[in-house]
Amino acid sequence: MDFLSISLHLFYSGLGNLASYLAAHVLLCLLPAFYIAGAMTALIPKETITRFLGRERPKYISYPAAALAGSVLAVCSCTIVPLFAGIYKKGAGLGPAITFLFFAPAANILALIYTGGIIGVDLAFARLFLSLIFGIGIGLIMAWIFQHDDKAHDEAADALFTSEDRMQQSALIFLLVLIALLLAGTLKIALLTDTYVIVTLPISGIDNLQMFLYQLIPFDPARGGEGVSAQGLLLIIMLVLIGFTSWLGIESIFDGFNRWTWISLILLSVTLLVAAIGMRPHAGGVDIFINGKCVGVFISLVVLCWIIKTKFTEDQIRDLLWESWKFVKQIFPLLVVGVFLVGVIRELIKPEWIEVLAGQNTLTGNLAGVVFGIFMYFPTLVEVPIAQMFLSLGMHRGPLLAYLMADPELSLQSILITAAIIGYTKTWTYVAWVALFSTLAGYLYGVWIDGASFTMLSLM
Repeated sequence: MDFLSISLHLFYSGLGNLASYLAAHVLLCLLPAFYIAGAMTALIPKETITRFLGRERPKYISYPAAALAGSVLAVCSCTIVPLFAGIYKKGAGLGPAITFLFFAPAANILALIYTGGIIGVDLAFARLFLSLIFGIGIGLIMAWIFQHDDKAHDEAADALFTSEDRMQQSALIFLLVLIALLLAGTLKIALLTDTYVIVTLPISGIDNLQMFLYQLIPFDPARGGEGVSAQGLLLIIMLVLIGFTSWLGIESIFDGFNRWTWISLILLSVTLLVAAIGMRPHAGGVDIFINGKCVGVFISLVVLCWIIKTKFTEDQIRDLLWESWKFVKQIFPLLVVGVFLVGVIRELIKPEWIEVLAGQNTLTGNLAGVVFGIFMYFPTLVEVPIAQMFLSLGMHRGPLLAYLMADPELSLQSILITAAIIGYTKTWTYVAWVALFSTLAGYLYGVWIDGASFTMLSLM
């Protein structure tokens, strides 16, 4: 292949990865996260955040509280970053915010249950224990290294939010319903994934479109390729329309609400429902599966609309939409660039290399697991069956744990997004510590698996 052919192949790989990501993960994962972050900024007083996560709060309260908050969110690094941005902007200390950023994707409840069921309870417990210790440790180290910047950030937050009143009950309920919407769209439990009603629409040709899309963007789970279905293509088109109408309706919202403001919100609600349903094209039409996820999303949207209409003032609605839109403008372009680059780099890295490098519990092997987790990023929970595949190919359980800790944390796109929030110096310092501790965690676990006693481990 000549240079032009290789370049085009890499370009299409990046484009295909971006299309797959937009179709499968942005709507039910990332968009609710943007609105949660916007609600935190617009509706929650600074004192509500700093009461538990503030820089001056005792460490024995703030750091466990940050880990506990992250443990219930079964989301990947890209989705957790907007939430991290929300609590950090509102006044959380850098250390607790970093602990939240680390622990949520690495050791949330669903990830631990899934790891224990697929790979082994021992690895799940190791993932929980080491993620908790190292997550708090990284937060403490970051807070110590950047203590002067953290103090300045705290003072800036004081200046921004000193006039905030006590948090309203309606704002708290609104935030909790947004979290319920996020969980309804992302949790993989029977109540949400089971189908309760099937409706067949006599629309022909959708099956041929889906076959064409799978040929254009292949489904390759071994390399993280998810493909794009006909439903995914529809969601991408709707996502573009949401962006267009939001630009017309929210970008100038301080000049007043217009019809595009409400069109964008209606379109967003409809798109979330379309993303939640199941869809199976066939020669006779399209089967629509009404599942628990769709019911949960619908109920959450109805409650959110009721709260906005009856409990919020016009100023609150405006501030909520504007803060959420600011997060979208800040984060989404970097996400697009990062996901595209991951698709390009993925074509250059062979999974077989990891098998060769990580067949034994060496520091090099564990570091290889970390590097693989960065550049071969998989969506949340998908890293577990991928890890099972590597285990069957001969990867040692030590490097396997290093991979499981790094993959949810250090995707290339999340690194770019985090840098936009806290700056490149803090971000790369965080990345270095996560890489170091993930490597160390895998190595220590591997040594223990190989028969070392706890006494020997304590002396290492």
